[in-house]
Amino acid sequence: MPDADHEMVLTGAGGLSAPEVAARVASGHVNEVDDRTSRTVGEIIRANVLTRFNAILSVLAVAVLATGRWGDAAFAIVLVLNSIIGIGQELRAKRTLDKLALLHAPTARVVRDGETMELPVAEVVLDDLIALRMGDQVPADGEIHASEGLEVDESQLTGESDAMAKELGDRVLSGTIVVAGRGRFQARAVGADAYARKIAAEAKVFVRTKSEIEAAIDTLLRYITWVIIGVTPLLVWSQFRTNDTGDWREPVSGTVAALVGMVPEGLVLLTSVAFLLAALALTRRQVLVQELPAVEGLARVDVVCLDKTGTLTLGDIVFDALESVGPAGDTPGTGPPHDEASVGAALGAMADAPDPNASLAALGAAFAAPGWDRSGEVAFSSARKWSAASFDGQGTWYLGAPDVLLDADDPLRDRVSELAATGRRVLLVQYTDSPLTGEALPAGRKSVALCTLAEQVRPDAAETLRYFADQGVAIKVISGDNPTTVSAVATEVGIDVGTAIDARTLGSEPEDLVEAVTNHTVFGRVSPHQKRSMVRALQSQGHTVAMTGDGVNDALALKDADIGVAMGNGAQATRAVAQLVLLDGQFSRLPSVLGEGRRVIGNIERVASLFLSKNVYALMLVLLVSIAGLPFPFLPRHLTLISSVTIGIPAFVLALGPNTERYRPGFLQRVLAFAIPAGAITGIAIFVAYLAARTQHLLASERKTAATIAALVVALWVLVVLSRPFRPWKLALLVSMAAIASAAIAIPPIQDVFKLSMPASFLPIALGIGAAGAVGVEMVGRWADHRTGRRPRRPLRIGVRA
Repeated sequence: MPDADHEMVLTGAGGLSAPEVAARVASGHVNEVDDRTSRTVGEIIRANVLTRFNAILSVLAVAVLATGRWGDAAFAIVLVLNSIIGIGQELRAKRTLDKLALLHAPTARVVRDGETMELPVAEVVLDDLIALRMGDQVPADGEIHASEGLEVDESQLTGESDAMAKELGDRVLSGTIVVAGRGRFQARAVGADAYARKIAAEAKVFVRTKSEIEAAIDTLLRYITWVIIGVTPLLVWSQFRTNDTGDWREPVSGTVAALVGMVPEGLVLLTSVAFLLAALALTRRQVLVQELPAVEGLARVDVVCLDKTGTLTLGDIVFDALESVGPAGDTPGTGPPHDEASVGAALGAMADAPDPNASLAALGAAFAAPGWDRSGEVAFSSARKWSAASFDGQGTWYLGAPDVLLDADDPLRDRVSELAATGRRVLLVQYTDSPLTGEALPAGRKSVALCTLAEQVRPDAAETLRYFADQGVAIKVISGDNPTTVSAVATEVGIDVGTAIDARTLGSEPEDLVEAVTNHTVFGRVSPHQKRSMVRALQSQGHTVAMTGDGVNDALALKDADIGVAMGNGAQATRAVAQLVLLDGQFSRLPSVLGEGRRVIGNIERVASLFLSKNVYALMLVLLVSIAGLPFPFLPRHLTLISSVTIGIPAFVLALGPNTERYRPGFLQRVLAFAIPAGAITGIAIFVAYLAARTQHLLASERKTAATIAALVVALWVLVVLSRPFRPWKLALLVSMAAIASAAIAIPPIQDVFKLSMPASFLPIALGIGAAGAVGVEMVGRWADHRTGRRPRRPLRIGVRA
């Protein structure tokens, strides 16, 4: 509302004067607000740079740089790349949304000093007199001063699909659309005081997308931080004790190298790359990913909440059917023209008007204008609820609400009630030979047809909903529209409606709505705050919730949902808070998002187990050699071979391969259940092979070769376990990696590159130790497969018919 010291004025027909406009600008009563499309550049950079992973690697990088050995700090490249990927994708999404906002930037026709001028909506001031015509967006809240058949679509704010007629003194709200007629209104609330702005401002607080993968990695990094703190003193003592060079930089570099081996930097980078490539693939399918973790989000969703208007429907009405109701006894040429061709021609003629309302526009799209000469008309009025037109030689036709045009005892009212109960809009067509008599309804009108209009359902809605049902995802339709209308649309797209609930009979807090959202599927007359509470009620029962919508009334629910999905042609407020934006407004894009999310989650789970098993055996070897006072069992090139063949190359291929496995909760538990024992077995096998070679008095290079062979055998079997179920491309990967490992061990030139040498007599022992470790890994894999980590959830009705 305006400041208390601002006196409301009634603007005259000429609008405000220039001095009056200047006074309002000086006092801040303008329509300009900070209407951001997304986070600022600074916020995006901070969110992607100030992370736990970056903090750990930064500390280690500083320690290495202090030694002056810049080459040893190459691991910090991962830190830079990871930040660049996250920042780059979010900035790319921001630019796309900024372009959308600029493309849809509205203007207003304002009357000032007696002249009508077109201005950006930000330049509208309080008390401005604003002219409206069909297609205009209302730029501020205000009061109607003049109306000629003015009708406004308020679905963006309320979800109500029917256009609302506006008469003198009625209130109009910013963000609504004029769909018929013309008029003028005086701005009574502008800028942040407008109703739509208040909802948008409430939804503006940024909440980062919840990612189970990122949360799991962050948890691991938290554990690793404490492990590093605990191990570092022992490691430093061990490195300095065995240092005989006298150069302090050697033990520092060795310590950092060992600690870096405990950080899953490859996993973090590969996760970011997988998210990025999935986001780019979705962008090619007209799905904008604002935050990389949103790629996985939809795959975790088990409930999708849908707005009706603009999501299940296209947001406009279309002709549905024409039902003749003329007397059965009429002979051709003697009664009113109630055949479909004649009635259709009349409807086309009535719709052929300069400013048709939404109903006439829908009829005009269905029936061609016959070229009749109009001799008189009565425009539609919300007070009368009917319109009429006379045509030379064709009589007079009436179109309007049956409850107004029909007599109280007319038996046709029963049929009207039957059609209305299906959620359709019912209009009655009447005919008379008499000319128009002003705005009074003449006697002798004959009912010739019932015309039904319906919302235009998205052609892809039914198929998309069936897909979600097949995937076990429950559907909830929550709309601000009439429950009967919502129920009809829901039924048409294949939703098992049950009993449609009028949300006005429910409470507004999440705890008041738990039973309703658990046991019912379709809700009408839902307020914006109730939509948010319904999302929270579902989340309180352990569900992962996606919310789709296009209006300002959906913004609060989109912000609080685990994944918010906005239509590209929807309100800017919804696009700003959503994690996913369907740029072309095609609901059928969602299954591709689900598919990409499943591929990312399933594949990253596999590669996470690879990386973490390596981190576990690296930690174990650090502890064992420090306690035993032995040198580290590998040369850096040995680790390069092992990491490349058993982790690096396979992880990249597995992370980008196809995967349709359904999401299961418990990502971190499953990964750790396999990685910890598998890594421990690998570490033990490596240490045992090294000790066995030492007991045989083999050379230092031969001991390290024995450890390398054991590591390759066990780690390759870890890869075998994680590659199941096998596919031809996975088998090809396994064979290729085994071939590379075998070549490194058996072919002399390659042996020389990796400094590998082994007496033929000890090779079976090294392979046997590795094989024993592989058996242990196989047993761990089978045990881990039988573990379940599902969280308890209240069962929901799926809500879609098979």
